[in-house]
Amino acid sequence: MSRAGRFIGYALIASAALIAVLVRRGAIGPFPVIAVVLLLGMVGAMLVITDLMVRGLYAQIGTAKAAGEEKEGEENDSRFP
Repeated sequence: MSRAGRFIGYALIASAALIAVLVRRGAIGPFPVIAVVLLLGMVGAMLVITDLMVRGLYAQIGTAKAAGEEKEGEENDSRFP
């Protein structure tokens, strides 16, 4: 599983912050740029959060499978002394 989605999300958040700084200094016009900054930041945050949630879900599934296999092994051992 690749971390590319999360890194792209971080890049989008950083670019949104950079554009926000440029707007604050007056280098770029105010209204349409703010919409782009909000969109970039929102999409970046969604990518990062989604990647982290999916990784957490896969970790829980892996732990549950490992616990299930361990329990199966214990049951098989108890039937045949």
